[in-house]
Amino acid sequence: MNVTIITGASEGIGAEMAKQLAHTKGAAVALVLAARQAAKLDAVAAACRQHGAQVLCVPTDVSVRADCEALIAQTVQQFGRVDTLINNAGISAHALLHDVEASHLGWYEALMQVNLWGTIWCTHAALPHLKASRGRLVAVSSLAGLVGVPGRTAYCTSKFAMNGFMEALRTELLSDGVSVTIAYPGVVDTDIRRRGFNALGQPAGSSGLSEDKAMPVGVCAQKILQGTERRQRDVLMSPTGHVGRWLKLIAPSWVDRMAWAALKKSDTQR
Repeated sequence: MNVTIITGASEGIGAEMAKQLAHTKGAAVALVLAARQAAKLDAVAAACRQHGAQVLCVPTDVSVRADCEALIAQTVQQFGRVDTLINNAGISAHALLHDVEASHLGWYEALMQVNLWGTIWCTHAALPHLKASRGRLVAVSSLAGLVGVPGRTAYCTSKFAMNGFMEALRTELLSDGVSVTIAYPGVVDTDIRRRGFNALGQPAGSSGLSEDKAMPVGVCAQKILQGTERRQRDVLMSPTGHVGRWLKLIAPSWVDRMAWAALKKSDTQR
């Protein structure tokens, strides 16, 4: 039986990955679902159990180190192993740095606690078990972790840092049989951006982005799971992602101008 932990599993990409895994693997998978909202976790778990999957719900705030360690400990206590850890929990933000007053910078730290430190703490606790199973380690990053996006200063910081952590760890694990996969979604049809921080550290209410071409959450989840199964290094989900990565290498100043133009366009549309 494959034991898979998914953080941020109460809704959005995390919930969809759990449901798809349950649907495709049924009784062959044990899912450990982690998030802060217990009631929503229970609803996702019920949907997964309908397909025969075993499910353990662990209410978890990944910004708290003890919660991350307890998540892994409860998983091992219940199932005896960890085969896959998907670090999916995250918070977004939409604010230009010069619009953030010094007294409000605390939300930068709060965002880093979730997006970076939550990943580090969960991964550190799970690492011995992933080595034992020669398992799979996954981080759900963002295209904003590949290219600096104006108005996403804090979010980009957290995702660039996450990527550096995972890429360095990949080399450390070369002889251990543990694959490290980083997924780079673009704009996905979830509420993460609308619930992210604004300059005051409050829920933004809107993403500041054009979302008419947002990727359906089911498609995004499927691509991440396929990449995980294949032990891919990177999961780039659209032509935009592939083009953006290479343009940054060969024409970085042009990418900067494109990003700035996109910001100005979104400002005029609001």
